Amino acid sequence: MIIYTLNQNLNCVYRDSIHEEVCDMINKRYNEFLPSMQGAEVLMGQAEEVSKEIDVLKSCIETEVQQNLHTAVTEYAKLKQQLERNTTVIAMLRHLEEFHIAMEEFHKALLEKKYVIAAKQLENARHSADSLKAWKGSELPLLRGLSSELTVQRENLIYHLGDEWKRLAVWKLPPSKEPTGMKSFLKTELQLTLGGTKEPQQSPPPLLSCVLQALTIQGELQHKIKLFSQVLLKYLLKPLITYPSNVEVSEQQGEGTLLSLQFAETPDEHPSPSQVYTKVLMVLKTLHTHLLDVSVGERKVSVILGDLVWQEMSHCIIHECLLYSIPTNSCQLEQYSAVIKETEEFEKSLKEMQYLRGDSTELLKYAQDVNCHFASKKCKDVIVAARKLMTSEMHNTVKIAPDSKLSVPMLPSPGSGDIKGKQGAKKLEASRLENEKQLGARTLCLPVCRISESVQQLMELALHTLSEAVGSSSQCATQLFFTVRNIFQLFYDVVPTYHKENLLKFPHLAAIQHNNCMYIAHHLLTLGHQFSPRLPDPLSEGAATFVDLVPGFRKLGAHCFLAHLNVQRTEMLERLSTARNFSNLDDEDNYSAASKAVRQVIHQLKRLGTVWQDVLPVNIYCKAMGILLNTAISELIAKIMMLEDISTEDGEHLQILCQTIIEEGPLVFIPLPEENKNKKYQEEVPIYVKKWITFKELVIVLRANLQEIVDRWAEGKGPLALEFSSSDMKSLIRVLFQNTERRAVALTKIK
Repeated sequence: MIIYTLNQNLNCVYRDSIHEEVCDMINKRYNEFLPSMQGAEVLMGQAEEVSKEIDVLKSCIETEVQQNLHTAVTEYAKLKQQLERNTTVIAMLRHLEEFHIAMEEFHKALLEKKYVIAAKQLENARHSADSLKAWKGSELPLLRGLSSELTVQRENLIYHLGDEWKRLAVWKLPPSKEPTGMKSFLKTELQLTLGGTKEPQQSPPPLLSCVLQALTIQGELQHKIKLFSQVLLKYLLKPLITYPSNVEVSEQQGEGTLLSLQFAETPDEHPSPSQVYTKVLMVLKTLHTHLLDVSVGERKVSVILGDLVWQEMSHCIIHECLLYSIPTNSCQLEQYSAVIKETEEFEKSLKEMQYLRGDSTELLKYAQDVNCHFASKKCKDVIVAARKLMTSEMHNTVKIAPDSKLSVPMLPSPGSGDIKGKQGAKKLEASRLENEKQLGARTLCLPVCRISESVQQLMELALHTLSEAVGSSSQCATQLFFTVRNIFQLFYDVVPTYHKENLLKFPHLAAIQHNNCMYIAHHLLTLGHQFSPRLPDPLSEGAATFVDLVPGFRKLGAHCFLAHLNVQRTEMLERLSTARNFSNLDDEDNYSAASKAVRQVIHQLKRLGTVWQDVLPVNIYCKAMGILLNTAISELIAKIMMLEDISTEDGEHLQILCQTIIEEGPLVFIPLPEENKNKKYQEEVPIYVKKWITFKELVIVLRANLQEIVDRWAEGKGPLALEFSSSDMKSLIRVLFQNTERRAVALTKIK
């Protein structure tokens, strides 16, 4: 009951709340909003009226005010343009006035020879003309006329200045445009006039100063001095530096100073540095006194001339004078200090006269580097001399004996002077400790042979070059040492190529080249040790060696000689190929061809034996002849073994041919000119000819019967069995003998 009562009360409260909200909303909608809306509508009406008034005012402004404003702006622009034109005209008239005044002053100064004022006024006129050209409309005919007049008057001024310059420095040159030789320069003269003064002066004349300053203002001084410097170098300075000549400076009364070139008789092909410095300074001092000691701006004219001539003049002094003054041997290096001092004084004098800037010391640096230049010159001369020797004729020979020695200059004792030297001497003394067992005196000597005279001279050149390195500075000694190495490397590359055809064509030259290479290799073994203790570091510490070149030279000599041996072997085989395989010798033509081939081979061997006699070392001679003779008999053995049938008559002919070789073959071994000494080597033919015994056994077989062959076989233990195999021997028996029971029995015994 209580709950029901509460629900009724809550429903009543909820209905009352809703009624209040509805009433409040209606009140706000109609009592408050509607009056506000009506006020806004009134305001809108007023705003529309104001907008209409604004449109009326705008229309009035557009029709009246803007039209008046446009008229005012147009009038203002016209007035402004007129003002600008008037301003331009006034400025142009002012510049024209300045141009006119400047040109009048220019003409007046030019007539009075006041060249500096004339040049300045011409510059003022040029500035005025440039100012006129800067304005719009500068293409007026008037401006073109001004420019033309300015150009004409500038050329007029330059002409007058050039004319005055020519009067102040008058050249008299040789008629030839390209003179050659000293005599063609003898007509060269330079006269420096007084410039209007009557008495000689110790400074340039005032007119000269005016001319040079005017040229500077016009920007023509550099060009004018450049032309003067070119003539000065070509016709005066360079001849004085290059040729034995003198310069004569004479004062001529009322005319000025004259410089003339004179010929000097001297035995020297090139003048000494002191002579060159004296002559050049005489010329430059005279020019400085009478012509170039004039200041233009912040520098003197001598500075300009110095900048133009110094590089070419110093280059000429270096290559035509100092280069030839470099000592040719190390003992003259100490005397070269005088040249260094003279060079220093020369540059000092040039700097005092302002011909030379303070940082330019090319000549002095070159002179001070005399050690390097000495080494370079020496190396160049050595390489040139070495190449000349390498390309000279090889057939001029000298005989080398075991006791032959090269002429070596006297070398200082290793260790004379300093502590390091004493230590080196102790090392050398320690290395001299000898073993009780000594080798023979000629154990390491070169065998008797002949070498090219040029190669002996080449080795002497290397020794003298290394002796120059002794006592030299480290850099100089190193350069000289490696030059000597370059000599031998050059020989390795040049000689085989330059003489290639002759080395293959002429056996005499091939043998000499072999000896040359062995001779060089022999000396290279000890050349480094001979000089190493006396050379400066790092050469004295083991770097001075030529041992690494030895294998290459030995291989080069052997390769050259073997290449020629192959040529001879080829010729020999070609001759034997004409023997028609030594078959059917019962035919007269075949026998004649075979006999001719054998004779030609023997003749070839005898000719080679004679050519190589007393040239090759005995052991090399015997080996070479042995190889060639072995080639011949090996080919003959092979041809005989290839025959399918040998008749009795063929066998006799073969035996005769082979016997000829056996008898005359040893006679080609004649290594020595003395005939009685050659018998020893002729008896040792089996040592050098590998197939000699085989060949002799073959000859025995050709004339033997079956029993004799069986006996020499001796069941595989006889001399015949040592040279032939059983199959070869059986084949030979079948070729020589008919098929009989005796042959069959003999074949069974060849085992």
